[in-house]
Amino acid sequence: MAVERIGPPTVADEREMLRAFLDYHRATLALKCDGLSDEELRRRSMPPSTLTLLGLVRHMAEVERAWFRRVIAKEDVPLLWSDEGDYQAAYDPSGSTGAEAFAAWQAEVEHSRRIERAAESLDVTAYQPRWDEEVSLRLVMLHMIHEYARHNGHADFLREGVDGTVGV
Repeated sequence: MAVERIGPPTVADEREMLRAFLDYHRATLALKCDGLSDEELRRRSMPPSTLTLLGLVRHMAEVERAWFRRVIAKEDVPLLWSDEGDYQAAYDPSGSTGAEAFAAWQAEVEHSRRIERAAESLDVTAYQPRWDEEVSLRLVMLHMIHEYARHNGHADFLREGVDGTVGV
């Protein structure tokens, strides 16, 4: 998978800045996984943790789907990897391949981009049942940046444990 990561602009309006930072963090996760085999993507590099790079990709596909499709677009779609609504199931890479996980993640990212671009403004709100609150698209964008940034920190350590690669 060819990964292009473009740095966010230093000057832009709020919406473009949020889009750019979110895409930057999405690309960072892809770069952390770039060039690894399925076995390497499934490697748990910090026992006793069961976290893997493949599990992170699956989790972020689920997170994209939940926030943009289920919350903002109000689509009645199930979780990708759990019939019981268990978000933790995505972390289990057993029987999953990198190709399958990345295809699902990329599809969800494209849905997210479509939904965000179609929204009238960042002030659009929707009900988030897990929080029992209305949330704005602005909050969702910021939450997604936070979610990727946090998990990209995990990905740094996981990748280093797999093959010694640091940085990105």
